[in-house]
Amino acid sequence: MHGTVDGFTYGLVTPVVAFLMACLGGALGLRCTARSLRADRPFRALWLALGATSIGSGIWTMHFIAMMGFTVRQEVLSYDRSITFASLGLAIVMVGIGIFIVGYRGATPLALVTGGTITGLGVASMHYLGMAGIRLHGEFAYNTLTVSLSVVIAVVAATAALWAAVSVDGFLASLGASVVMGVAVTGMHYTGMAALSVHLHDGAGTAAGDSSATVLAPMLIGPVAFLVLAGVVVMFDPLVVMGRPEWEKRPPRPAPVPRHLPSFPDRTEWAAPHRPGEGSSSPHDW
Repeated sequence: MHGTVDGFTYGLVTPVVAFLMACLGGALGLRCTARSLRADRPFRALWLALGATSIGSGIWTMHFIAMMGFTVRQEVLSYDRSITFASLGLAIVMVGIGIFIVGYRGATPLALVTGGTITGLGVASMHYLGMAGIRLHGEFAYNTLTVSLSVVIAVVAATAALWAAVSVDGFLASLGASVVMGVAVTGMHYTGMAALSVHLHDGAGTAAGDSSATVLAPMLIGPVAFLVLAGVVVMFDPLVVMGRPEWEKRPPRPAPVPRHLPSFPDRTEWAAPHRPGEGSSSPHDW
């Protein structure tokens, strides 16, 4: 039989909180990516790794906060912890590959398209692997067209966000890019959920257990704590918050024009002092 799916058990609370977490992870990750471009080469990898982990943790946290509001009315859901945390690792690794491509290749069209595609596929892969970790007496089915649309949204959004990270300066511009990324990641999630239908097995609906929020909340503590610590690192680095420093924004000063110096006669033209008995004997010539 078909299960009755409800993605908004707690109303707008879970979508709004999920969206804010996606924005937070995106903001931290994009600013770290921009900061890496101004770092020495040994430190560039550290900034890129922090950015990848921030974005990966943000989208993973967003997904499972949203899943707190997901229920199947005839069935109690549980989550396989190994698969759930594997989806977090997959998100960080794939986002990291995309970010490292842009961080080391720059904002070239090929780097942005390649990095954005890999990052977007990482977002989508995290979503569907996380869904595969749900345990119930039934199975999920997906509409292929809607799933494809969700993947396209993820890829386009990731490419646009990476372009903004390496192309725009200033706190407000980066904040706008993180909001766009938050909207896209959240939109990708709910587009993917719209593709879902549940087919329950016979005898389903007799199990008892905790709600999804009770099961998922302890698993979210670690990634949320990491995002808070990453935010502290960002706040203590003014280049991450403000973008390019002021002295790089100012146009270079024109080279000073040398003043005209008084001309002196060529030393070869200087006359040797006269000695007595040579030429004029006037005292003024000595």
